[in-house]
Amino acid sequence: MKDNISIVVASDNFYAILIAALLKSIDVNHKTPEHIDFHIIDDGISTKFKKQLETIVDPSRLTIFWHTSKSIIPANLSIPVDTSGFPMTTYLRVFAPNVVGLDVHKLLYIDVDIILQDDISKLWNMSTGEHVIGAIQDIAKTVDCEWGGLPNYKELGLEPKTKYFNAGVLLINTDKWREQNISAEIIGALIKYKETVQLGDQYGLNVVFAKKWQELDQKWNWFASWENENPSLVHFLDIKPIFTTYNSNEFFKEEFFRYLDMTPWKGFKVINGKNRLFRKAFNKLKKAFLRLR
Repeated sequence: MKDNISIVVASDNFYAILIAALLKSIDVNHKTPEHIDFHIIDDGISTKFKKQLETIVDPSRLTIFWHTSKSIIPANLSIPVDTSGFPMTTYLRVFAPNVVGLDVHKLLYIDVDIILQDDISKLWNMSTGEHVIGAIQDIAKTVDCEWGGLPNYKELGLEPKTKYFNAGVLLINTDKWREQNISAEIIGALIKYKETVQLGDQYGLNVVFAKKWQELDQKWNWFASWENENPSLVHFLDIKPIFTTYNSNEFFKEEFFRYLDMTPWKGFKVINGKNRLFRKAFNKLKKAFLRLR
């Protein structure tokens, strides 16, 4: 177990199709001998999808583990309900270390809207140094970014150009995370500063780890809206390639479907972009209902 690569992702059923391309891209590009333990936090994924996903990898190289979202959230903690259109699923990364055993000393948390273009073992074998996490700078760059960042950075005692990281790729030292009770600290920050939260749990992570994270090479979280510079990992940060309204680099969309076509979802027809907007509206309504309870 200790030599295995441990990866954690989380998804609901609406975006589950993205896992197929991500998983296949990891499988195709993994050339070193480490076995991969691929943990999926299941926030309502259909049984049919699960069965199909299991068929696309060789179990002697990669094992899929399923975890229900409710099973990983401690009884004394609850996810705060914000006003954004992001699904509640995004907050599950805060509890990622709960899906692995105490004999697993680090893990990679990866968003499902990602494809690998290089061997995942290279990222896995990087170090978090003296820090709990390793991460990559966000497209927002610094905490003073108006549409991202930390709106209350002054209150937090931070300089405006303090670097701000993207939460989509995190290399986590699970021992330190548990010792410092980081999940509770992040939830506490989201509750304490609820009036200034932007981008959900990414806000909480950047509050807790401000100036206390190991910066990794940008090529391991390359945003699909940027021009191709042969990145190792591509992150579809904006509109996903499964929608007709996709508006990022076309080459990366082609790569996404190259991997997806190696799975049972070959020939997948892109979804009308309006469905994405309907989903965001549904998420907002659902959260409004939860706040009234």
